[in-house]
Amino acid sequence: MSASDKKHRDKKSRHRPATEVVHLGRDPATAHGFVNPPVYRGSTVIFPTVEKLWKRDQEYTYGRTCTPTVKALEEAIAQIEGGVATELTASGYQAVSTTIFAFVESGDHILVSDSVYYPTRRFCDRLLTKLGVETTYYDPVIAAGIDKLVRPNTRLIFTESPGSQTFEVQDIPAIAAVAKKRKLWLLLDNTWASPLYFRPFDHGVDVSIQAATKYIVGHADAMLGAITSNERAAKLVANAKDVLGVCPGSEETYLGQRGLRTLATRLAQHQKSGLEMARWLEARPEVARVLHPALPSHPQHEIWKRDFLGASGLFGVILQPTSKKALAAMLDNLELFGMGFSWGGYESLVIPFDPTSYRTATRWQAEGPALRLHIGLEDVEDLKADLEAGFARRAGAN
Repeated sequence: MSASDKKHRDKKSRHRPATEVVHLGRDPATAHGFVNPPVYRGSTVIFPTVEKLWKRDQEYTYGRTCTPTVKALEEAIAQIEGGVATELTASGYQAVSTTIFAFVESGDHILVSDSVYYPTRRFCDRLLTKLGVETTYYDPVIAAGIDKLVRPNTRLIFTESPGSQTFEVQDIPAIAAVAKKRKLWLLLDNTWASPLYFRPFDHGVDVSIQAATKYIVGHADAMLGAITSNERAAKLVANAKDVLGVCPGSEETYLGQRGLRTLATRLAQHQKSGLEMARWLEARPEVARVLHPALPSHPQHEIWKRDFLGASGLFGVILQPTSKKALAAMLDNLELFGMGFSWGGYESLVIPFDPTSYRTATRWQAEGPALRLHIGLEDVEDLKADLEAGFARRAGAN
């Protein structure tokens, strides 16, 4: 962390994170006393004079570039995460693509974790390749060994810790040391931990990306992304957002503000329930392994314990070998666990996954089918009963 970044954090972070998520980004005195900032909807912003229009000499110039609604949430996230500036996007995927675009040009090479969110891999393979940017995928547990993969034209390292399907925890400080030595940009998808459970700029990250759709929105009712940068990266990211025309929706931004207020409380419950469910599953005979960084059985548990401040409600489970028919019998009739993409909302979710076909730097080896679980805010005893009934259906179908 640079001296200027530290000064920014010291100036802005006057309270503990759980307090900050409640109060940052809102000022009732400027909103006629209303607790929540109003939603500004609009495209055109009026200038009072020709001179001001020519010079763009006012805080807001056009609805796409910024509104008071967007500014309020951007400032709140930047301060909570410890960065200099945040840029909101229309989705987490758009946050990923915008950030990478900010730093690469034709002829560049980038390093991306093999455990990365699949759409990130798709963006690299299908679009960046066409633009002349080459991607090398690396073992997520490579740590300082990533230095051997750096080329003269390597521009950035993209990390995701833990991976949102297979949950490898990366040694971010070790990778950051290599990035600093080699003068590379270090990017992190920080969605799993949120700003409350991992402090990216304390560990040498230049840009932190979040699918704010997940824990910040928190209610499965809006798409939103956030890119938070340190001082040296902020102008490049802001320029990419402007040139690409990236624009979050007004209503979605407001829902992000609303979700932010309860983030600390919800995350604490997700963590508590998630750990209880993970321990329960680890003891089940139907389960071969549980992939949860906060469990001592996780291969990178010590790194998680060193660097993270908590765990969210998302983790993986490897079942004992079973047929597709039996797996379908288990999952098709679950009452509380919905089958659907995304996570981070109040509801519990489950999806089967198999990364075998798209992992390239590492080989996915599992004893049986893999499930990704998001533990919501339901009572864990009801969730256990739902899965127990599913296990019974699985046994009957085998």
